[in-house]
Amino acid sequence: MRSIAIQFLVLAVVVGAVQAAPEKRPDPGAEIVEKYLTSSQKQQEMLRGMQMEVQISADLPKLHKAGKMSALRVISRLGKISYKMLGFSGDDTVKKDVIARYLSAETETQKDNSQYAITPSNYRFKYKGFLEQSGNQIYLFELKPRKKRVGLFKGELWLDAKTCMPIKEEGEFVKNPSVFLKKVEFVRDYQIQDGVAIPKHIESKVDTRIVGRADITIDFTNLRKVDPEDAVEEARATQ
Repeated sequence: MRSIAIQFLVLAVVVGAVQAAPEKRPDPGAEIVEKYLTSSQKQQEMLRGMQMEVQISADLPKLHKAGKMSALRVISRLGKISYKMLGFSGDDTVKKDVIARYLSAETETQKDNSQYAITPSNYRFKYKGFLEQSGNQIYLFELKPRKKRVGLFKGELWLDAKTCMPIKEEGEFVKNPSVFLKKVEFVRDYQIQDGVAIPKHIESKVDTRIVGRADITIDFTNLRKVDPEDAVEEARATQ
């Protein structure tokens, strides 16, 4: 009888412990990521047919060479990105080997954006909590690419808590597109305008094997709709 009583007592303790164990709460980050994906789709749709003025500055400290380009960044109604140069000043090497290559790389990634997009198919999202900046609440995520592929990075994603639009993306590319590059780091800042994230500023540091470090900064201003004449040219080009 005593052994049976002890067994019941042990069973009661075990069951009680199991019942007392706290329920596992759902990951709050999963819901935020779903909202972010919806917001990203809205962002892409809203920016189609828009253009921005861009100021691109590049510097090669080791060679004491620098250059600055002004351009229009145009996103067609089909979502294609193109640049129209408005002016350049500085060293021609910087223009051809730094700025031109950067612009070419960006337009190249648009051919298959699904391979580079910040989505769960390309990245693991880890919710790190939230912070407040200038009175605004921001969700913070750690990003790790699922594959070591050109165009993917490890770093952080900051989201505006009200819209789940990106505020900042920063990190280091996990695979360089060229053997001449050793390391590529970047920070992309956005601003929320009419509920949509608009590119504001980009800083990139590239360590090369030949010319040393290359510093690139890009500022975006004056978002507006594409001129009607440009829209006509686009329609003709797709016929």
